[in-house]
Amino acid sequence: MKLAVLGGGGARMPAFVRAVLTGGSGLPGGDLFSEISLWEPDPQRRETTGRLSVELASPLGKPGAVHLAASPEDAFEGADFVFSAVRVGGDQGRVIDEQVALKRGLVGQETTGPGGAMMALRTIPVVLSYCETLRRVAPSATLVNFTNPAGIITQALLLHGGVAAVGVCDTPGSALEKLAEFAHVPSEEVSWLYAGLNHLGWVTSFRVAGQERLGELLRRYEELQRFDHRFSAFDADLVRQVGAIPTEYVYYYYDPFRYVEGVKRAGSSRGQDVLRLNEELLSGIGRAFDKGGVRQAWSEYSALLGVRRDTYMRTDTEGASGQESARARRRAAGPELIEQAKVGGYEGVALRVIAGLTARQPAQVIVNTRNGRAVGFLEPDDVVEVPSYVHAGGIQPLAAGELPRSARGLVTQMKEYERMLVDAAVNADAGMAVRALALHPLVPGLSAAKELFAEYRELHGPYLAYLR
Repeated sequence: MKLAVLGGGGARMPAFVRAVLTGGSGLPGGDLFSEISLWEPDPQRRETTGRLSVELASPLGKPGAVHLAASPEDAFEGADFVFSAVRVGGDQGRVIDEQVALKRGLVGQETTGPGGAMMALRTIPVVLSYCETLRRVAPSATLVNFTNPAGIITQALLLHGGVAAVGVCDTPGSALEKLAEFAHVPSEEVSWLYAGLNHLGWVTSFRVAGQERLGELLRRYEELQRFDHRFSAFDADLVRQVGAIPTEYVYYYYDPFRYVEGVKRAGSSRGQDVLRLNEELLSGIGRAFDKGGVRQAWSEYSALLGVRRDTYMRTDTEGASGQESARARRRAAGPELIEQAKVGGYEGVALRVIAGLTARQPAQVIVNTRNGRAVGFLEPDDVVEVPSYVHAGGIQPLAAGELPRSARGLVTQMKEYERMLVDAAVNADAGMAVRALALHPLVPGLSAAKELFAEYRELHGPYLAYLR
């Protein structure tokens, strides 16, 4: 089979390609795909992360399996699956998204709040144009979306793309793995309920051997916070009052003031941190290739990507990026060998979805898909993030259980914003985009939305010029 990748020069793409080529963690990635075709329009990324992805194939025993495509048509030709991880506007666009909101005392984050809205508005026309090409060149392919904001983009794909699509995110799965680790039980022995939207979800049940243990996790929430940083941002009493365990991005809704103050103390936003880290990563890979070839480039890449992972959400929750301590830990530990591939993160979720759809390993996976009847208070065509049975026949959303009342209210409001934002992008309607932004829980009304949109439109220039 052939896998095509949109955003083939992304910072995390070499790790994804390695995961696909090696399988790992019991997943059949290594024998699923005979060809991986990467589409990356940016020249620097083609020559660094894109080149690294291509050259990894030989030491992994798959010479020639990966190549850089000359065009989207070339990438899509004959593809069975397409993985989408594009960033329209690049890292600088993310910084603009954050800073325009932050200077007004609002949450400035890549997928949440005003910044997430602008990222979606820049991205939807681009991914829908790729869908036009995909329908023409490989109409039977399935598109696996990680392009952020993943839930909104997947909604646009499923309602307007005319292709088979599913959205993936590693946030809920990684939270559940950590809860199992904290409870000292193998994750495969846990049954659970989870529901929400992408980056707005809650664990509402956690059963081991038929016994409900969510109450125990809530009672011990302070211990859980010390155990893993994913849970540390929340007020323990508030979580107990809600009665469900939120995934990490809910923090921006529960305590936006703390987030804004944390970024002020840190002196930089996450986007600014990532911009610097990515610049260092790209230049480091280039120098490493000159010095020692693919293995040296992988060593440099592995260490710097590790710093990105270790500093994830630190700025947002702790008021400091922690980059230097993370860098020291990574350097002290030494780089991972190419052959030692442990599949995790979104690449692991994507491989589980593909393994299910190809009948290799049907499984229950949390994905972004059409709601059907999984979340009773939302519309059937709404894209939700819920556990689903992924198998050769497709993706079947499962009953997600009841969300707490406060969560239902938040999800209902967010879904209305998401629906309207997708409609605004599809209809190129600037007024509708402003009204959608005004509905977002983190935007204080229509006047603020108008002011925000005007500045975003000026700074993003051609990326938002289609809105009239």
